[in-house]
Amino acid sequence: MAIRNWVVIVSLATILATAASAQGQRKIIIDQDAAGPGGTDMQSILALINSPDTDVLGITVLTGDAWRDEEIAHTVRLLEIIGRTDIPVFPGAVFPLVNSKESMAKWETLFGKVIYQGAWNYAKGHEVHGPYEIPPMPEGAPSIKAATEDAVHFLVRIVHQYPHDITVYAAGPMTDLALAIALDPHFPELTKELIVMGGSINPVTDDPEFSFTPKREFNFWMDPEASHAVLHARWPRVVLTTVDISVKTRMDKTLIEQIAKSPNPAAKYVAKYAEANILWDELAAVAWLDPSIITKSQKLYIDVNVDHGAGYGDTLAWAPGRQPVMSENLVEVQQDLDKEKFYKEYVDLLTRPTPRSRATSEPRK
Repeated sequence: MAIRNWVVIVSLATILATAASAQGQRKIIIDQDAAGPGGTDMQSILALINSPDTDVLGITVLTGDAWRDEEIAHTVRLLEIIGRTDIPVFPGAVFPLVNSKESMAKWETLFGKVIYQGAWNYAKGHEVHGPYEIPPMPEGAPSIKAATEDAVHFLVRIVHQYPHDITVYAAGPMTDLALAIALDPHFPELTKELIVMGGSINPVTDDPEFSFTPKREFNFWMDPEASHAVLHARWPRVVLTTVDISVKTRMDKTLIEQIAKSPNPAAKYVAKYAEANILWDELAAVAWLDPSIITKSQKLYIDVNVDHGAGYGDTLAWAPGRQPVMSENLVEVQQDLDKEKFYKEYVDLLTRPTPRSRATSEPRK
């Protein structure tokens, strides 16, 4: 009897400890253009899921670096690999509100070529394809599917369920968020904060994508009207990781080798599919987890040019006192970082064991 009582006590203590830990976690929605396998999109998703401090309520996926349906397949396959199929994936927008591959082709005849257009002109490891095709996947096809609920309705529903308690992490085009605002204008107000990887102000780089067009950044450019709507909405707080700070980072051979030493599935996945590149989305994710990584920031008014002339999709920025009358949000724009601290925490996140499924997770719909 004494042993049985002791087992009950230990089990109850474990349950209470798990519940307390879950209550202390930071609730987050990942809104991502999830090209894969590997790369900045998937590596940022992994960093957020692998943190013991996060409760990832869902991943909303929209067209950006690749087409939505292909990205969804890579995302659910990633969740299978790391054993986190409890995290639901919601299908988002396939196309921008106004911009399109066809209209951009016409724009280019007047104003010149746009080097990087994501799904429209780039395909990782295969030919550029149509919006609903899913090419063979190097990591293997998934056995599970996305949720039946769409991203926009999920976003609105979940912030009403947890008002003022959810961080929205947006590292792709802004279409899903703009549609959520159109569905429910109170959506931004009900969040805790918006964390964005996007925009380019005055980056110091010889990257040809930015050297002659420094204000053109893909996430804001692909759907300028959506970016404009999101940046004018009433969020409690907006933090922005721009090209300017991102280009100070790089996923190099040394980092990949460090990650490859871990036996955990997330690390094996990254080591197999990682490429040398700027840590765009990863910086936004890790700096949200540990803001002390950022050593310098500035509050600016930020907007996106929606005039269909030569500056269409460009990032616009003003210091306080110089902004247009209609600008509503002061945005916390990151400017510099402690690179060594960032790299260490980034490697730690990708090499640690992935936390087990949430005990309170909702069933996949």
